[in-house]
Amino acid sequence: MGYFSIFRRFLVTLSTLLAISLVLFIVVALAPGDPLSDFAGNPAITAQVRENIRKSLGLDQPLPIRYFKWLWAFIHGNLGYSFSSRVPVLDLIFQRLPATLATVGIAYLFSVAIAFPLGIFSAIHRQSWLDHIITFFCFLGISLPTFLTGLLLIFIFSIGLKWFPTLYNSTLEVKDLPSLLEQIRQSILPIAVLTLYQASSLLRYLRAAILEELPQDYLRTALAKGLSPNQAIKNHILKNALIPVLTLIALEIPAVFTGALVTEQIFGIPGIGALLIESINHGDTPVILGITFTYAILIVFFSWVADSLYRLLDPRINYD
Repeated sequence: MGYFSIFRRFLVTLSTLLAISLVLFIVVALAPGDPLSDFAGNPAITAQVRENIRKSLGLDQPLPIRYFKWLWAFIHGNLGYSFSSRVPVLDLIFQRLPATLATVGIAYLFSVAIAFPLGIFSAIHRQSWLDHIITFFCFLGISLPTFLTGLLLIFIFSIGLKWFPTLYNSTLEVKDLPSLLEQIRQSILPIAVLTLYQASSLLRYLRAAILEELPQDYLRTALAKGLSPNQAIKNHILKNALIPVLTLIALEIPAVFTGALVTEQIFGIPGIGALLIESINHGDTPVILGITFTYAILIVFFSWVADSLYRLLDPRINYD
């Protein structure tokens, strides 16, 4: 890839992020609701005081000025302060990030570890009874929304069997082995919900990609030359089949850092997804913009990483 192509893709990426930031800011700024609505029911805070607070937060300035001020601060690593808690947005995100990584991150690792071997096995042994079982659970995981899966698991394993707690205990501190086991115990259900959905989606794409490669002439040629089936899968099929799968992985990795909105709400996990929902309910603009634009940056970045990996898997791909 030449320098001109790299520079051109950099400009495209930069313009994409600027367009996303503008759209996000306009949508959030023009959304119904008042960030200072929490003060409306407080008789100790007069209208004059609310107006002074509005000016101190810059909400009285024109929309273009507010946008450029926010964008300039974001470029310098300043995501602003939360309207509700007056805590820096970056600090709030880092406070919630461990809970998100402990559930969403671990669930995604399990998803990849489950989807790859099962997807390869299901494609190679197509139409077998094991393939039918794997495909059934795959479509079940994709079809069932996470809120329904979560409620079913809570009803069965928490309320019925009482094996796991109903809600996530955010005050639990891991200090010894019993507290570690309790942390694992309360994380099993949300991780299971996310793993079922993510692994099903990834497995379906991988299986379909491998099935497209199995009838190709290059595979028959490789086998005719004496290459073993395992070597053919490793050296030929997977390289070509991973190209469309990489796109799916690249788009799902940012969710590891931004949380799972529905699952965190159902199980009461104090992650970034729950923080975003709370911020939307309170009209906390800086937190909403900080989380959503960070998610957009991660999407664009990992898409670029996936595009770069395409050339490693298939040198014939050229973006010039």
